[in-house]
Amino acid sequence: MVAHSAVEDTSGTADRRAQRSRPHQHPSPRPDTQTHFPSFRSNADFETIKETTSMLEESGFYWGPMTVDEAHSKLKNESEGTYLIRDSQQKDVFFTLSYRASSGPASIRITFKNSRFSLAGSKESFDSLFKLLEHYTSSPKKSLVRPYRKVRVQSLQQLCRRQVVETCGGQASVDSIPVNPILKDFLRSFPFRL
Repeated sequence: MVAHSAVEDTSGTADRRAQRSRPHQHPSPRPDTQTHFPSFRSNADFETIKETTSMLEESGFYWGPMTVDEAHSKLKNESEGTYLIRDSQQKDVFFTLSYRASSGPASIRITFKNSRFSLAGSKESFDSLFKLLEHYTSSPKKSLVRPYRKVRVQSLQQLCRRQVVETCGGQASVDSIPVNPILKDFLRSFPFRL
């Protein structure tokens, strides 16, 4: 999904050099960089989205390319607060949060600006998409309650990881847990309470 998006060259020097070397030719678009996703402003932004996508795939509640109608169809008979993450169909947005509201399924874009994630229209932003989700699942309003996973029954391994992370205080505490390095790497691969 995101791996084919390009890091934006803001200097403009590469384009000017290419035009000088081929004055009568227009640069042809490279098919490997064409995507409906926006260009990245920096390599750090690219790495953030790449890591986020990798963790989303691990989460089980990331559905990838999906229309709003498909997402709403999946959520219409679920309990209020059930949510999933899918690819946005809008050109300048990577992800969309679809959830079951009291009035029925709804969707909201997850914006990524200045290396931070936020819900469209919200003033609150987070350095991680998962911190954003944890914030809304733990808020008193309880607008988000539980993720709608592709596999409805999670493995014991996933359930244990979530319980360990929750018991130890979240992502920041994973490094202080006295376990072997292999288990610590497993905990770090998705260190969120979702």
